[in-house]
Amino acid sequence: MENQEQERQSFSKHLTQNEVKDRIIFFSYTDVAPFFEFQEGRLFFVDVTDSLGKPWTFIGTFYANPEVGKYVSIKCPQFSSEKGLKANDEVIFTERPRRESDAPWKKFNVIIKRNIRLFGQDIWRELKV
Repeated sequence: MENQEQERQSFSKHLTQNEVKDRIIFFSYTDVAPFFEFQEGRLFFVDVTDSLGKPWTFIGTFYANPEVGKYVSIKCPQFSSEKGLKANDEVIFTERPRRESDAPWKKFNVIIKRNIRLFGQDIWRELKV
């Protein structure tokens, strides 16, 4: 029988050139709905730990637009700069189990994957920077 507590949920995005340039990641609300409660214009914190164990805090905002629907932006300027994010990198957020001592917002592990070409083959590898 599966243990629901250990089941990990995640959401991810391949970055666009504009997201890299602006150091912000946009998600459709449907991609992140299981993780956040939508309140238009509300700022929220996203605490993440990278693959090297370094903690980061990103700032997210919810938006509603009649033309594109609900979406979430997550600002991560220092992270983007230090990690050297590039267009088409995949950023994966995996929810961490909550502990009683944790802050009320959710916490995530974040992994970056980059496509490299090796011996004529495309290979996605985790970026360890």
